[in-house]
Amino acid sequence: MTSHERILAAINHQTPDKVPVDLGATPSSGISAIAYSNLVKYIGMPELPVQIYDVVQQLAQPDMKVLDKFGVDVLDIGREFNTNASDWKPTTLANGAPAFYPMWFNPVKLENGSYATYDDDGKTMLSRMPVGATFFDQTYFPYVDGYPDNYDNLDAEMGRIMWARDAHSPWDHAGNDGFWETLREKTLHLRQNTDKALLVVCGCNLFEWGTFLRRMDNFLMDLICDHDNVEKLLDELLKRHLATLEKVCNSVGDIVDIIRFGDDLGMTQGPFMEPEIYRQLFKPRHKILCDYVKEHSQMHTFIHSCGSISLLMPDLIEAGIEIFNPVQTNAYLMEPGFLKKEFGKDCTFWGGGIETAGVLNNASPEKVREQVLERLEIFSEGGGFVFNTVHNILPDVPPENIVAMFNAVDEFNNKNQKR
Repeated sequence: MTSHERILAAINHQTPDKVPVDLGATPSSGISAIAYSNLVKYIGMPELPVQIYDVVQQLAQPDMKVLDKFGVDVLDIGREFNTNASDWKPTTLANGAPAFYPMWFNPVKLENGSYATYDDDGKTMLSRMPVGATFFDQTYFPYVDGYPDNYDNLDAEMGRIMWARDAHSPWDHAGNDGFWETLREKTLHLRQNTDKALLVVCGCNLFEWGTFLRRMDNFLMDLICDHDNVEKLLDELLKRHLATLEKVCNSVGDIVDIIRFGDDLGMTQGPFMEPEIYRQLFKPRHKILCDYVKEHSQMHTFIHSCGSISLLMPDLIEAGIEIFNPVQTNAYLMEPGFLKKEFGKDCTFWGGGIETAGVLNNASPEKVREQVLERLEIFSEGGGFVFNTVHNILPDVPPENIVAMFNAVDEFNNKNQKR
């Protein structure tokens, strides 16, 4: 099978020739710039630049040489942008290693050594990365003191949120003239020059945008105490998401294989809300988004949601979600065997291949190998699985453990091909 065929077989619950692999196709299945910098040195590719394509999370865009070395089967179409050296400028990582930022990203170094980003007025701080930290935190919440009387300013306020203002490719070019035509041209070029599956990251967050605008504590209380204002906000968000989906589907919906939504619905101990609240406020709107994609494109629906979400998964599947990531198996009711037994026939697990925090960062290479092989045995049966870590590979993960992880996948695949 080609990588493209392998990914589609897994999503369609057919047994592929080997378990497909992802690294870096989404900003929730990637690798921190520090870990990547250490990795390319370790595998003898120190000449490869460390390009921080997701500046908020400080994630590197893996070079095609790295992806091919580890047998990765899927690509983010955003990698077709910012392909010239002139699109990047040098910076220094928290561990002192050299790297590159997109030319448009201009954080300000403060007197205490931390970094911050500001609104166009130069006064309103939008995000901050403390000294020694490895990602930016949101500091500006436009509706923290209450919902507005109308949403005439919603687009402007959303544009001040770090996730939108400092978006990764291709969305850092979304304001350019002819962006949608360019997106199609570049995606066609990628399709013609790779046998890998293609993915587009499209956000369409609902719950998370509520937390970005109101702040987490306020919005969680609103879900219980202020349904009217929550629903008004969600409807405004839905209108904007559908307008974006229309453009995405028209531009690349016949080329791209997977569209990735995001909405972190879970904590370690359970969902952020009771299932009844999800069904009332979010499920109908998730269904509208999924239905639109399925009616207007060939793309499969993928949601990134951290935490314990198994109590919500039946409703998410009914709403039209086909693929779940990152499969946080260390959370409540998220054990691999349970998930595969309860939901394995109804969805694809894109993640859960190894614990990023706890095992991949702290265990020996042999322990890494053991967990990878164990997870592959559980998740891969009958398809419905794409190997990926539980969320991004963090800065403290040693490169030898990353190599051990991919070697274990190869070991499993080679053993099964010989059966």
